[in-house]
Parts: sequence; C-alpha cells; structure tokens
Amino acid sequence: MTDHSRESEFRTWVLEHRTRLRTTAFLLCGDWYLADDLVQDALGRLYSRWGKVVAGGDPRAYVRRILCNLHTDYRRRPARREISEADVASLHAHPHASMDERDDELIAALLTVPVGQRTVLVLRFFEDLSVEQAAALLRTSPGNVKSQTSRGLEALRSVLRTRPTKDVRPTRIEGAS
Repeated sequence: MTDHSRESEFRTWVLEHRTRLRTTAFLLCGDWYLADDLVQDALGRLYSRWGKVVAGGDPRAYVRRILCNLHTDYRRRPARREISEADVASLHAHPHASMDERDDELIAALLTVPVGQRTVLVLRFFEDLSVEQAAALLRTSPGNVKSQTSRGLEALRSVLRTRPTKDVRPTRIEGAS
C-alpha cells in the first residue's frame, strides 16, 4: 500500500467515524474539549499503526480501546485534573453540541456515575458492545462487566430519580380544534 492510498483510506475512515468517536470520548470524560484532545491523540496513534490494524480487523475496536486507555491515563495524572473556577461554568458547553434538554439531563446524570461504571455503560449502551466485547476491550472478565453495568445502571437510576422533573405540557392537544 502506498503512502498516498494509506492516507486516503485513513482519511475516509476518520470522516466516517470521528463524530461517533468524539461523542464516545465526551460520554467518558464529560468535557467536549478534552474529548477532542482524546480523539485527536487516539487517531494519531491509530494512523501510526493503520496498516496492521486494518489487516487485523475492525479499527473501531482498536480506537475504542485507545480512547478508554487515554481517558484512564488522563484521570491518573493529578495535575491535569485541576480546573480553574472560571472554566467550570463552560466545561460542559460546546458550540457544536446538538443535544436536546433531555440528553443534557441524562449526560449530567451519567457524569455522576463512578468512572469505571460509566465506561462500561458507554461501551455497552452507546457503542452497543456485547458483554464479551466490552470485557475484551477493557481486559477484564465478563462477570466484572455485568456487575459494573448493573451497579452503573442503579447509580444512574438513583440520580435520575432524585432530579426534579420538569412540568412538560403539550402545546396542542390531539383532536382539539
């Protein structure tokens, strides 16, 4: 494979998958700007091994593992976790986010779930991975994925139950004139 065809194939793949990768990264970390950094770093690592990864199967699995590892690495570095008060207000806002109010509530609740459980929930329900696929990606047992999923869902339900519900009234009643 020539460098030009390799680059073209990689570029095409990135254009097709980057939005989903970015959303996955955001659901892991809760910060659009950090999500962009994680995806950029993951794509750089993918590009350096593109030929081997494509020959070995699905590049999405490889990139998901990189994203999870990068996020874990980021969390382990204390200096990176410091956030100034001025930045806190804009942490979750992003000019290109296209999520409705309901999504915002769910994401806010998801971000309160412990990180390991959140990672499993994102992989299982957003990335639609099976228990076995998530276990392989995280290098853990299927039983651990099942228990983290159960605990994560319970934590998410608990947070959502305690949030005040908004009074939503229909603007038009069906059948009314």
